[in-house]
Amino acid sequence: MTHKEKAIGYFEQQFHCSQSVLAAFADECGLTEEQALKLGGCFGGGMRQGEVCGAVTGALMVLGSLYGQCDKNDLDSRMKTNKVNDEMMKRFKEKNGTYICNDLLGCDISTPGGVQYARDNELFTAFCPKMVESAVEILEEIIAENK
Repeated sequence: MTHKEKAIGYFEQQFHCSQSVLAAFADECGLTEEQALKLGGCFGGGMRQGEVCGAVTGALMVLGSLYGQCDKNDLDSRMKTNKVNDEMMKRFKEKNGTYICNDLLGCDISTPGGVQYARDNELFTAFCPKMVESAVEILEEIIAENK
């Protein structure tokens, strides 16, 4: 099963976009499925405030686990993490117009009215899976380029 298929599978099970992307890469990140789902749990819907898209945040968590700095003296890994972070944000914005959840959805999901609008217009079920797929595709490109 591909990462994209895994991510969409999680999303279809009602997991957040952030959880879906991170859990799809759990093995590569050295995480169990449970750990990935828990770690990604508070980042869906732009941290429930419509900020940075949870699919992007999930991708950034994957990149951090793969390339992140864990030794204070390892400045190369810090620079690598900064580079892949910036690349993820840039490419997602280029492909989708923005990485801000509210702007992607066209409503403010930090409000009950915005959430209702998103539900009424099936944004969470029809639009958000496309953002999950987009984040996974970009993430796979970045990982391939950094092998």
